[in-house]
Amino acid sequence: MAVPKKKISQSRRGMRRSQDALKGTTYQECPDTGALKRPHHICLETGYYKGKKVIKTKSDVVL
Repeated sequence: MAVPKKKISQSRRGMRRSQDALKGTTYQECPDTGALKRPHHICLETGYYKGKKVIKTKSDVVL
């Protein structure tokens, strides 16, 4: 059976556990509309990603 050779100090244990904390989601402002969007994601209002049109939006679809 595996048994640790030495006791892990409270400091080392705490440093390891610090990576487990939940972080809040970050948002960026869309340069075109000013709406909030996730970084490295498509702006759902305009359909642009990195200055290029990637998807059609509701305003682009003509019935």
